[in-house]
Amino acid sequence: MKWILIGLIVLLILMLVILLSKLKITIIFTHTHDNDSFKIKFRAWFGLFRYTVDIPLIKIDNNSPSLVTEEETKAGKDQEVKSEKRSQFFVEDFLEGFKDTEKLLKHIVSLHTIIRKFLKKVSIQQFEWHTVLGTGEAALTGMLTGAVWAVKGSILGIISNYCLLKVNPTLSVHPHFQLPISQTSFRCMLQFRIGHAMFAGIKLIKFWKGGKPQFQSKLFSSLTQKKTNLV
Repeated sequence: MKWILIGLIVLLILMLVILLSKLKITIIFTHTHDNDSFKIKFRAWFGLFRYTVDIPLIKIDNNSPSLVTEEETKAGKDQEVKSEKRSQFFVEDFLEGFKDTEKLLKHIVSLHTIIRKFLKKVSIQQFEWHTVLGTGEAALTGMLTGAVWAVKGSILGIISNYCLLKVNPTLSVHPHFQLPISQTSFRCMLQFRIGHAMFAGIKLIKFWKGGKPQFQSKLFSSLTQKKTNLV
């Protein structure tokens, strides 16, 4: 009986440690002409837990009218490659995806309250977004520069309204009037307690009455079939 009580106390302490622990997520996106890269890094317990998803983003398949994505996951302190995945999406997949979007939106609209309460617990520790663009025409480049500034300002306003912005964001848009060019680098680090995410997840599970929507398209079904591996 004594050992059972000790075991329950140890289990309770471990649960409290997990619930109160903070998870850091770093989102990195870079775009240079036709080369895109999207990376998400997860970090907790002072670096003892590390998990990275590295997606060299979309590129056009030369052999067929389709888009190709490649995904690579890394885990552990040494960030060893755990799995690689290659997906291919055709035009038909995107057309079917539009039909599934209606099903998804019906759920998302009602989820707004739950998501908003959770995002209020999320703090932004780093926010950098730099862009270099040019069209080769000075007038058009100037117009695009103003439009990009407006888009960045709107997105930042939405983020600051939903999340806790702990740092001064670093934004820049550099026009290039002589040559056509398109470059973007984005880096955002956010942090929240694992317990807050778990409670939000429980609320989401209760909300999804009748289970998750059955998507018909390959594009949406592939997202719902992903599994999370923890190391």
